[in-house]
Amino acid sequence: MTEHTHGEHYWDEHYATIDPSWGTRPNAVLVDVLGALAPTPGRAVDLGCGHGGDALWLASLGWHVTAVDAAAIALGRVAQAAADSGLSSQVTVEQHDLRESMPTGSFDLVTATYLHGPAEFPRAEVLHRAAQLVAPSGLFVVIEHASSAPWFWDQHRDFPTPAESLASFDLGDGWTIETLDAPRRTATGPDAQTAEVSDNVIAVRRAA
Repeated sequence: MTEHTHGEHYWDEHYATIDPSWGTRPNAVLVDVLGALAPTPGRAVDLGCGHGGDALWLASLGWHVTAVDAAAIALGRVAQAAADSGLSSQVTVEQHDLRESMPTGSFDLVTATYLHGPAEFPRAEVLHRAAQLVAPSGLFVVIEHASSAPWFWDQHRDFPTPAESLASFDLGDGWTIETLDAPRRTATGPDAQTAEVSDNVIAVRRAA
């Protein structure tokens, strides 16, 4: 891309301040969800991949993963980690400001883990468009904050229930709910602090 949009600047600045080792392990909630659903590896896209913990884990299981983020800094780190892990053939990185563009094609698994942003980020609209990437019989998995940890960057956010969040995606007919829950867990912050938090966990399957 020849120039950065506001979103890309925002997230590049964000990742420039973060330890490159942060977020390099898979999200435990995603691991549990996919472990229960046991999808057969195919093509996956990880939207808002950050440092690639989820994308690299999926690749290690045999998925061909498109790792997407607005931040060039984050994507460079993901590409290097994939190379270091011998997973370059399984991981493709693509830079997208999801307000403006999405990957092309269809995917057996579309994940969006903590895809939050500034107040003006049109999250429900973005996730509505993300769902269009899901292939017939494929899974759409969204994991989102349902409470604030003390280190959370936006302490003034209102959090919907899982059902409210799913409704906001406006998916229409042709979807089956696999998981709709708000479990609590102990989260670890960037300075090793811990807190009890909740996540909305939404997994829906597209009709064949």
